Amino acid sequence: MKRKKICITCTEDVIFQGPRWRTEPSDLILSINSPDHQATLTCEAEGSPQPQYRWSLNGTLIDPGHDYRRRVSGGSLIISNLDKDQDSGVYQCTAFNTRGSILSRRASLQFAYLDNFKTQMVRSAVNVREGQGVVLLCGPPPHSGELTFAWIFNQYPYFVQQDSRRFISQETGSLYIAKVEPSDVGNYTCVVNNTITREKALSSPTPLVLRNDGVMGEYEPKIEVHFPDPVPAAKESMVKLECFALGNPVPEISWRRTSGVPFPSKVKMKNSNAVLEIPNFQQDDSGTYECIAENRRGKNVARGRISFHGEPTPFKLNDDESEENLFWECKASGKPKPSYSWLKNGEQGRVQIENGALSITALNLSDSGMYQCVAENKHGTIYYSAQLMVLASAPHFSKTPLKTVLKARLGSEVTLECKPEASPPAISLWKKGNEILQRSERWFCFGQGMAAAELTVRPTNMEIIVGESIVLPCQIASDPALDVTFSWAFNGQLIDFRRDGDHYERVGGSLSGDLMIRNIQLNHGGKYVCVIDTDVESLSTSAILVVKAPPGPPDKVTVEEITDSTAQLSWTPGRDNGSPITGYSVQARTPFTVGWQAMDTVPEAVTGNMLTATVVGLNAWVEYEFRVVARNAIGLGEPSPSSAKTRTEDTIPDTAPTDVGGGGGTKSELVITWEPVPEELQNGDGFGYIIAFRPAGVVTWTRAVISTPGVSRYVFRNDTIPPFSPFDIKVGAYNNRGEGPFSTITTVYSAEDVPSVPPKRVRARSLSATQIEVMWEAVSDMPERVLGYEVVYWEDDTKPDTIGKVRITGNYTLVNITGLKANTAFYLSVAAFNTAGPGPQSAPINCTTKKPPPDRAPLNIQWTMIGSTLTLHWDPVVATETESKVTGYSVGSHILRSSDLSPGFSVPVNHLFGTPPSRPRWW
Repeated sequence: MKRKKICITCTEDVIFQGPRWRTEPSDLILSINSPDHQATLTCEAEGSPQPQYRWSLNGTLIDPGHDYRRRVSGGSLIISNLDKDQDSGVYQCTAFNTRGSILSRRASLQFAYLDNFKTQMVRSAVNVREGQGVVLLCGPPPHSGELTFAWIFNQYPYFVQQDSRRFISQETGSLYIAKVEPSDVGNYTCVVNNTITREKALSSPTPLVLRNDGVMGEYEPKIEVHFPDPVPAAKESMVKLECFALGNPVPEISWRRTSGVPFPSKVKMKNSNAVLEIPNFQQDDSGTYECIAENRRGKNVARGRISFHGEPTPFKLNDDESEENLFWECKASGKPKPSYSWLKNGEQGRVQIENGALSITALNLSDSGMYQCVAENKHGTIYYSAQLMVLASAPHFSKTPLKTVLKARLGSEVTLECKPEASPPAISLWKKGNEILQRSERWFCFGQGMAAAELTVRPTNMEIIVGESIVLPCQIASDPALDVTFSWAFNGQLIDFRRDGDHYERVGGSLSGDLMIRNIQLNHGGKYVCVIDTDVESLSTSAILVVKAPPGPPDKVTVEEITDSTAQLSWTPGRDNGSPITGYSVQARTPFTVGWQAMDTVPEAVTGNMLTATVVGLNAWVEYEFRVVARNAIGLGEPSPSSAKTRTEDTIPDTAPTDVGGGGGTKSELVITWEPVPEELQNGDGFGYIIAFRPAGVVTWTRAVISTPGVSRYVFRNDTIPPFSPFDIKVGAYNNRGEGPFSTITTVYSAEDVPSVPPKRVRARSLSATQIEVMWEAVSDMPERVLGYEVVYWEDDTKPDTIGKVRITGNYTLVNITGLKANTAFYLSVAAFNTAGPGPQSAPINCTTKKPPPDRAPLNIQWTMIGSTLTLHWDPVVATETESKVTGYSVGSHILRSSDLSPGFSVPVNHLFGTPPSRPRWW
């Protein structure tokens, strides 16, 4: 930690007297079973007078006087009888003396431990074929602290030896066998070691059993272990990437950078290239890395990006002081760019912060103290200390203000105290109104300084939220014989109650001049003066009205730095409108979004004293606009003007096409389809698709490239493609930066031939004047698929426009054709169909629809009722030559055939309810 001392208008030489750090606490991770069972967090500072110390845990002050387990010795905090639940957390030391306070960096205390595996948990046997790959999961028990993993084969001390065929991940603990051999059969036990506590835990054995249903054939590599994307890496750290694949033959692993830049000599590959180590990581080492697994059956690639990050590094402090004002600019480096805040004596002070700079106007003695600039990003926090000693100050009454209202009884003695603070001491005098008071038998002075006092009634200063209403009191007690009038002025201008009646109204009785202000707005904040005029004197009293509202919009939103997925923003604050700004949120929009969207930032919570933030989760090669919204205790303010449009950097595609499928088409075609990648996910110019396909069981892929981003279909034509043959397909994406990921492998079928045989024994019969039933025998004994049948019908060969078609899917052999013309001859033919279309049609047959029924109802309907028998009589309907013969009548729910009717068409109907219908029903 660094520090600085500043003396403003010094009258003598000043030495550094505030605390400064010699030693600050560091992170600790301890074994809960440590022999001494205590922890020491070191904290030491120097200063004059000698600093004292206090400690906090997770932001709460530690009181050693009431905590027998914790004590402070020479600044260091010693914790005995360690308790994992009570003592874990973030500690911070404060050093203080009469000159001020400073905070140390934060230090975490964690406890390492390793629980045992659940002893009652029996692991199931894993059954595999010879030549197949397998993964045995470790699943470590609950723990804290760094772990290492090993596997026992059958019994201790026989450990699994890693080679090109076997790999133990130190990230997950799982054991990977690329190709199982008969010698691998046995019991496997996972051994977990805690590097801090030296504890060890053993899992239950996992039996590996060889299946007896054959040997696994050769297949292309399948990457099972791959590093995440992105991998954050700190400066000078050791970065380890793991990559391992299953496959037959055993795959070979190689590594490359997509930029084509070769690896420096410091990069090492271990465990048959399954582990890539990059020591002393620097920003030049960041970028996209590829792991390639390859055997003679094919290859597979896993890629990911290593992003460089660094916690803030030492500061630069620029000074700009004058006799009355202070300006300190704080600069630190880090990735992502740090955000800044300032502390005075460990707390927020009377400061203004803009872009990390501290400014104090009208310096006075109370501004003296220890100041710290805090720079932080998601990887760390550092503090820079500076001491401000104000040795000269204009007179002020901040600590001993003069009473603004003093009431006294007539004839009594009144004492007004005047005790200003000043350096050097100030010369004081008294004034009454504009008249300087001279010592007399009624006036005499004590002390030094200057202030003003009134003997009058004074309304109270008040705070209010915009939109609310308030009453400012102004009252007086006086002789009833006096005429009293009240008037109000706002910021020196007389209030016109007629003109401004929407907001201002005078309320109260004859001896009250209270002012009501309705629906207060920000411009109503200021000084209000009530003037009271009587016959003998004029009095006045004033009040300050502070109107609070949500913050005004921030301004000058600027994109300081941008990558393919992040943007570093800065802005200037808007007006706080009477209530301190407590935080900011960032919004963004693109040509692909509907309106403004809330964005994730680092830090996640942007506090009110921060004027920078890093927006994360952006899409590459997309034009963004950003805006910032401030909030305070009153609410959310208006958004800032938008930033200039800025495009993120391009990178290789990271999204594969979806909904990959296909099939169908015409003979000798393979049709492949996919859902196009949206423009906002294409990550750069020159976007297109890579289509890879191969006959099922074949190792080599055939590739085709399509450079049109909006295309969603590719057709491969070749006379050698067998019909309805399975193909493995996958679709990838690329742009000018390189190839992105492929979709998962999907199976589709090439186009098929149409059925080659027509249906047999086609028959038809007329069901009514508008309906024909068609029947046939299902097609069999042919190589082509049948998805269903198609019936084509027409009136005669001279009227092709009368052709109709009915399709039925499935293995059905009957269909009804409806909606036909009555008493008409139709020709019909049946064909089988599949995705390639219909096959040959059967020989045509013909069928004539029936004549239509008479369209007339029976006439002269009569009825007689004898007892419970109702007898109906009607005249018969006689069909014409173009109508079908009448075969019966429908009476209510009864159907009567003509042969059953007696002469005269009379019929008895028992228990008949309702009115019988008179229209015939035909069948």
